Amino acid sequence: MGAASGAGREGATESGCQVETGQVADSFPQEAVSRRTLRSETVLVLALSLGASGVSALISFVGSLTKPGGLKDQAATLNGSHAPGRPWLDLAWQLFGISTALVPVALVAHFLIREGTGLRVIGFDRTRPGQDTVRGAVVAACIGSAGLAFYLVARATGFNLTVVPESLPDVWWKFPVLILSALQNSVLEEVIVVGYLLRRLGQLGWTPTAALVASSVLRGSYHLYQGIGGFIGNMVMGVVFVLLYRRWQRVGPLVAAHALLDIGAFVGYALLAGRVDWLPTP
Repeated sequence: MGAASGAGREGATESGCQVETGQVADSFPQEAVSRRTLRSETVLVLALSLGASGVSALISFVGSLTKPGGLKDQAATLNGSHAPGRPWLDLAWQLFGISTALVPVALVAHFLIREGTGLRVIGFDRTRPGQDTVRGAVVAACIGSAGLAFYLVARATGFNLTVVPESLPDVWWKFPVLILSALQNSVLEEVIVVGYLLRRLGQLGWTPTAALVASSVLRGSYHLYQGIGGFIGNMVMGVVFVLLYRRWQRVGPLVAAHALLDIGAFVGYALLAGRVDWLPTP
């Protein structure tokens, strides 16, 4: 109470030193963030998210290469059960994994807000939902068929593992979880690998070409667990997405496109696996 009554006055003493109690906490100086800080921030974001996934995928790929048998005889499962035979516990683990995977996106939003912008600066907002969705649907339609054909060829020639988009039990939450997983993947990857990373690399003085290569190679790296085909296919997709982002200046259409691609892959596999001859299964 005494501190409150003294607010706004000068001359209060503490330990013999005169202080100004009229100064408030919101008077911190606004200083530009140094390149060193931006570099450290970027490394930490990647180390907590897709950069770490890239290292994990590389280790997994080395394990697949050194395992007896060809790559196509091995399987890479994207959405599997965490508690077989215990559907409610499994659901809890699925939702926990999806939500915690988005924490790096929240961290990116925090850093962008700190610099006075926010996610709107990379075009991840609700200002153009219709346009973003339409553009995303067109991109997904163009990439989806080509990507599927490339995967089938890569697997047939021994450059790819058999990708199993889902192996969840047949319970009521199966398809909602697959859709949520697709949305999580799309938000995490496009916000960090395209919007955030390109912005930070530009601020650090990277050339547009070098930034494009870095973003595309990063995208390919964390798909390497699928095999060489997964690496190359996603790296090419990364180039296309960077070029589209630079044209539209928005991550929104890329998130929509990625979400539609993953929903098609996850749900489509769940509906078609074992029912059609052309879709590889373990």
